[in-house]
Amino acid sequence: MKIIPVPSLEDNYAYLIVDDITKEAAAVDPVEPEKIISKANEIGANLKLVLTTHHHWDHAGGNEKMKELVPGIKVFGGSLDGVSGCTNMAENWDKLALGSDVNILCLHTPCHTKGHISYFVTNKEEEEPSVFTGDTLFIAGCGKFFEGSAEDMYQSLCVTLGSLPKSTKVFCGHEYTEKNLKFASSVEPDNMETSQKLQWAQQQRKANLPTIPSTIGEEFDTNPFMRVDLPEVQGSLGALNPVVANRVVRKRKDTRRC
Repeated sequence: MKIIPVPSLEDNYAYLIVDDITKEAAAVDPVEPEKIISKANEIGANLKLVLTTHHHWDHAGGNEKMKELVPGIKVFGGSLDGVSGCTNMAENWDKLALGSDVNILCLHTPCHTKGHISYFVTNKEEEEPSVFTGDTLFIAGCGKFFEGSAEDMYQSLCVTLGSLPKSTKVFCGHEYTEKNLKFASSVEPDNMETSQKLQWAQQQRKANLPTIPSTIGEEFDTNPFMRVDLPEVQGSLGALNPVVANRVVRKRKDTRRC
């Protein structure tokens, strides 16, 4: 299995997931279809699926064009979302197959949008699992609570995504890592893992390199939205439980000037 990031728009990531054996491929959030198709042609991949994380235009806005350019392609998206161009509804725990070796598990991760779907991807040998989290989980951050609550985001991040193997690679929808880690450092100034990852992210961006992927384990070490179960984090936020802590952190992030 190969995963190929395709930078799109100003700071979005689309992705190609390719089955090495059959060369069948899935595109995650192909907002700029021509870029995805060009990359697929370059590596000899045959596009079969579109996996849409949520209905926002910068993720689903290329679906109709994909259908024009790749006749017969299946477009998956959350059933509550009204995803543009959707041909197949993706429900929680739905299982999809790509080629002969790639398995895709659909996970309902609501809050940013009600029907947001994350896609957990493995091969048959269960080596290097990966999850495509759209705008639910960013590296060191999470999406705004546009259509859900702090409790929804806590469940999506800490319960649903947090139950995946710690080695699972996290491929998110935007390049927000440096800003997120700066904020995370303000929440936990003594967190050395966060400080070290911020230095690394700054070096990556200075070299015009991506900061993806992270892992679920790294997120539990550095992401304040996934560390709200820790008593010391709750205490520093004046919160009595993780959901309240999640709400406080989101409010701080939303009102942060830089």
